[in-house]
Amino acid sequence: MKKLNAALALVLASCLMITGCGPKIPVYVDGTGAPAASAPTASTPKTEAPAAETAAPAAETAAATETAPASLEYAPGTVLRMATGYNSTKTGIAFDPDTAGAGITLADGVNYNAGDLKPTWVEVEKRLGIKFEDKYTGNSASKEFEYWKERLGEVDMVSGTAALLTENGEAGSLVNIAQYLDLMPNFKAYLDANPIVRLSITGNTDTGAIYFSPYFDGVNDIERMPLMRVDFVQKLLDGEGAFEAEASNKLAAAVYEPYMPTSGQVTVDVVNAEGTAAETVTKDYDAAGNIVANMNAAGELDGVAAVNMLRDYIDKAYNGYYGTNRSDLFIGQNAAWDADELVALLRCVVANPQTLNGTDSIQGLFTREDNNNQRRVDMFRFAGTLFGIRGLESRQDYLYVGHDGKLHDARQEEETYKALERVNAMLKEGLISKSFVETSEENSGTYLENDLGFMHYDYNQTQTILNETKLQKEDGEKYMAVMVPVARWYDGTDENGVYMHFTESWRSVKTDGWGISKAGVGSDTNKLNAALALIDMAFSEEGQILMSYGPDAFIKTNEDGSYVTFNFNGKEMPVIADATKEELWTLASGNYTNFARFYLGSTLSFVKNQAFEYQCTTDAGQEGAGHISTAIALGVIKHPALEVAENQWYTSVPTVLPTTTIENGTLSGYTELTEKFSQQKGGDNLLVNLIVNGYTDAEMTDAAATAANVASKWNGGRYLAIKQGAWDRDLAYYHSMN
Repeated sequence: MKKLNAALALVLASCLMITGCGPKIPVYVDGTGAPAASAPTASTPKTEAPAAETAAPAAETAAATETAPASLEYAPGTVLRMATGYNSTKTGIAFDPDTAGAGITLADGVNYNAGDLKPTWVEVEKRLGIKFEDKYTGNSASKEFEYWKERLGEVDMVSGTAALLTENGEAGSLVNIAQYLDLMPNFKAYLDANPIVRLSITGNTDTGAIYFSPYFDGVNDIERMPLMRVDFVQKLLDGEGAFEAEASNKLAAAVYEPYMPTSGQVTVDVVNAEGTAAETVTKDYDAAGNIVANMNAAGELDGVAAVNMLRDYIDKAYNGYYGTNRSDLFIGQNAAWDADELVALLRCVVANPQTLNGTDSIQGLFTREDNNNQRRVDMFRFAGTLFGIRGLESRQDYLYVGHDGKLHDARQEEETYKALERVNAMLKEGLISKSFVETSEENSGTYLENDLGFMHYDYNQTQTILNETKLQKEDGEKYMAVMVPVARWYDGTDENGVYMHFTESWRSVKTDGWGISKAGVGSDTNKLNAALALIDMAFSEEGQILMSYGPDAFIKTNEDGSYVTFNFNGKEMPVIADATKEELWTLASGNYTNFARFYLGSTLSFVKNQAFEYQCTTDAGQEGAGHISTAIALGVIKHPALEVAENQWYTSVPTVLPTTTIENGTLSGYTELTEKFSQQKGGDNLLVNLIVNGYTDAEMTDAAATAANVASKWNGGRYLAIKQGAWDRDLAYYHSMN
């Protein structure tokens, strides 16, 4: 790491003692008690971390880091057998034959072959003075753990789902990391700063046991976003005078009915056009009517008439607020669109392919892979955002915390199914892609490439890469994240609900993690301490950079060897090297996550800092994400918190709840709740099926009957009672610590 000179070190030390600012300085030692040859030292001072990453008080941290090394002693060269990775042979700590080929040379100048550790893990070996033996079979977390479950004596660390690791930890198979937290100052500080993280990984509230190190694919930030072809919106809505086109299609018969009011006024907070402050806009339904109601009442419409009706509505409903840039209602920093306005826009899009792509067909809403259940579920996730339904993007199953402080299950609530009825109505109008409905020659994966698709709900960086790799780059084509919609959310502050921007898609502990095998490390304190040191290092400031960026060779430096930095979310973070960015495109077509996992070996577990990903995001991707980030910072977009909020409706449900071994056995018998609501690639999901087919089961003919069936016949009520008991234990444990 980059070394501080003596004067700067004194300033930093004073800063730590007096104000608590500056980075933590982890120091690891080998079994002799002397600093390891490549022990990390402090890099260029950073600004204060955001709340989600704030360390413990400086004096406490400094004292802990001084005592930790002597207590985590291990012999130089201690070997850890690692059955760890992400989800395939390409995403392990060592190169697989497909990725390495006949040998691959990266920006660090090293040639890597199949079986060689990836750069991040070579660096970890150097810093900690340990050795890694790759035992990963290339499975998903659940399958990897199941593979080793009866052979845990052969490995020291193992991947698994949080639920599996917790369950088997309680059964005595995994090390209780919580027993060693006082020897792990960086990990402890992280948990202290993020109460929901601590609760998410606590496997037993009586003992406070923790059986795995958590993984964060980014933390305390928005995850999925609506993405639109903004040039389509501009072509349809902007400009003086009426919209004209030589040809357009007829709108399908109206099925969707208004969600928003049809009279009166609704006020909502937005960010001003300059992005400097929040302001209030009014949706005036008395002046403009409801756009869906207007279109439905108009009878047969073609694309041109529909666009002009939407233009007139925007002018009147917002009293000229958007001027001739009406597209800003949807794509601007000051966007205020809602579900009804989106339906009206989708009607305009699918009815005007001649103007938008020069063909006679265009698809409105689609998912990244319309034939993959793991992606198809994004459609009902988006429905939750559109219609104010909690639990459809939960961190655990379909659970959320209500303003009453109790757990609720979206699968057992009528409003969930009423929202899906609305999406089914959109589908019946042809506003959702053909390939989502049934297998067809068209593939949603090529929609953007062929100018055939308008919008989906997904991750910003990986999808806006398409601006560089898929779009034809003609006539200002741009695919960009847009503001989350306005919906009516029942957060308990108003019995009639609150119209606001809210997202449940909030990053917290993922469902995968790494545990320490009790049979593997056995009585060997060298192995145990080395495994604990690895986890603690990964949660230090330097470790978070390494586990996100890879080694220093992939980071841009100044002449004095310090990092070149930029301000990311209020904190100075390293800039990636030019060679890294070049390799990102040549090796992974700009996909940051694939590049990091396949080649660097970073972002496989622990904390992934979004600063690296942000730099790998296209200009269009940064623009849209910037609008959303500003809205979050100004409080315009509300979201769950990684804490027990005063109004618990805003509390992020923990990724794992501390159910007992007996309770886990009972829950495993509720097979319908697992099989009928699967979010796995080859699974089946009732919510998706309802969007496509509506109600088809004789016992589930409407929203009320469906919710009741899940609660009673599919054991939803019993499931929720068990989870509620675990949440009660979590809360009691939380309050006992505070």
